[in-house]
Amino acid sequence: MKRKSNVLLKIVPVLFAGMLALSGCSGSGEKASSSSSGSGKIVNLTMSAWGNPAELKVYQKGIDSYTKEHPNVKIKLIPVPTDGYEQKILTQLQGGDAPDVFYVGDATMAKLAQNGSVAELGEYMQTGDSYAKPDEYAAGLWGAAKQDGKYYGVPVDCNPLLLYYNKKMFKDLGIKTPQEYFDEGQWNWKAFDEVTKKLKDGGKKGFIAEKWLMDTWIWSNGGRAYDEKGNYVLDQNQKAREAIQFISDLTKKGQIMYAGSLPKGQGLDAMFMSNQVGMVAAGRWLTPMFSENKSLDFDYIYWPTNTGNKMEPVQIGVAFMAANKKSKHVKEAMNFATYYVSKEGQKARLEGNGNAIPSVSGIDEIVTSDKTVEHTQYLMDGREKGFVNGAPLMFKGQIPGLNKEVEDQYDLLLLGKQSVDKTIKNITEKTKQLTSEYQAGN
Repeated sequence: MKRKSNVLLKIVPVLFAGMLALSGCSGSGEKASSSSSGSGKIVNLTMSAWGNPAELKVYQKGIDSYTKEHPNVKIKLIPVPTDGYEQKILTQLQGGDAPDVFYVGDATMAKLAQNGSVAELGEYMQTGDSYAKPDEYAAGLWGAAKQDGKYYGVPVDCNPLLLYYNKKMFKDLGIKTPQEYFDEGQWNWKAFDEVTKKLKDGGKKGFIAEKWLMDTWIWSNGGRAYDEKGNYVLDQNQKAREAIQFISDLTKKGQIMYAGSLPKGQGLDAMFMSNQVGMVAAGRWLTPMFSENKSLDFDYIYWPTNTGNKMEPVQIGVAFMAANKKSKHVKEAMNFATYYVSKEGQKARLEGNGNAIPSVSGIDEIVTSDKTVEHTQYLMDGREKGFVNGAPLMFKGQIPGLNKEVEDQYDLLLLGKQSVDKTIKNITEKTKQLTSEYQAGN
């Protein structure tokens, strides 16, 4: 997949989110025989990842596909709750009992790439044993996993951000659907305001906001946080401020509910499935779970804009697969990791009702041919137009701790504890402080 360079230079992120181009590999049997995983000796590996039960089933498909070709390798999937995942992995790595391979979020990737606790994969990926090569991935997908020409993680797949909406709820309340607005060329902020108000008036929640969505709202207004030269400009960019103000206003009016204010144990996914909220934001990761609820009639819609364009960039969620540098079976771990993210591995995981879309070219049909959701093309559109956190000129994802600081300030805004101006001021101060510290140490 090729990204247009002029788009990358025009809009640069404040924050999250994931494209790759991966061509076919040589026969897996050849790799198995040339690597130690094909020696016949039993090798036991462990893999950690976060995810809901439906997502874990998807991960297991990738494991099963690999072990079918490598019967001497046994891989145990160890799920870890999303909350506290980063800290658990960091603690395990420090204590010497981390899994052999594991998912890494973009914010954590910056830390692991710098502290030397994960294996550098670039050299291995150039060998004949690897199922994937670094040059098969688009530059915009690596994010913080690529540091100084070295590769410390490989993009697992990708998840462009879009909106899910409850088709039956809109119909029952007599509300024009987002798709109808889109077809008329009117799926914009005004329409989003109208829809969330009507949902609220109908006794429902219009939309659930999350603290990591700020960038996409800014981009949907043509705003930016960094200029073309990589200089931080959020505090000077009126379009960015308008976007933050828009969400703050809708939250105060009760048309948007903040996920951080939900009762403990109640998530946006459960609220959507129980017909309490009309729209939620996510990548494809909620699709397997939502699809299991046969009474739920939902569809995708692209993010609303305020620029006059039908589509603007969205955040792309990407997790990276990393290998424990101190694994007792580091070569086997790297072999499995490269298979898991290869065309063959992604097809095994994502075919049918998968939880993401390919980050490799040539297998999009495994998503577009799935009729579970009508408008799957919006996922592909998001992949083409969006950005991965930490990609070139997107410095925040490469500065350890900055994502969290930005999200913490946006959290206070959404909770109604500080103003838009105060939020931007605090984000600016934290960004300049951590950027300065990062640059001084490199």
